[in-house]
Amino acid sequence: QVQLVESGGGLVQPGGSLRLSCAASGRLFIPNVMGWYRQAPGKERELVAVSITGGSMNYADSVKGRFTISRDNADNTIFLQMSSLKPEDTAVYYCNVVRYKYPQYEYWGQGTQVTVSS
Repeated sequence: QVQLVESGGGLVQPGGSLRLSCAASGRLFIPNVMGWYRQAPGKERELVAVSITGGSMNYADSVKGRFTISRDNADNTIFLQMSSLKPEDTAVYYCNVVRYKYPQYEYWGQGTQVTVSS
């Protein structure tokens, strides 16, 4: 059974930085997409950043230039470096991995809270 374990969330002041990590435990066939999503109170879950295996990285317009997604393929770990944080970045952040080819799968992390407040 594969589990995604996130870490790195917390409370930070506006303008500050945080680095989120998400590590997969268990055997994981190479995913096609690894990414981060977030959900703020009263809002729907939204895409933050995704890394397409062997391809590009895509970001939500609201985080471009401030957030950077990276990955360690050897350890099936993904990171989200967040800088110049704003109060509107406050949300629960979830990591996600997807494989479209056999064996297909999709896994979500349990979520980590990020609060940006003075």
